[in-house]
Amino acid sequence: MILNPDYPHIVWSFTYRGWRLEVDQSAEAGQVLYAVWANHAAGCALAVPCAFTQTEAIKRAKRYVNARMNTPVIKIV
Repeated sequence: MILNPDYPHIVWSFTYRGWRLEVDQSAEAGQVLYAVWANHAAGCALAVPCAFTQTEAIKRAKRYVNARMNTPVIKIV
């Protein structure tokens, strides 16, 4: 059992290239940290686990989506 769970605190969300990006803000030892969840029809992922500014988090999340959009889809037959 987790005594003090850290629930997401989504402070901003937007759509980028068909993905819903959700910016999470938390604090650890007085330092504000940001994370970004990337949601798509096929599922979701933690695109940016830790960033020190909201701007950095958003840039890295967009790079994450761009990399996924440029990766060929593997089809298992």
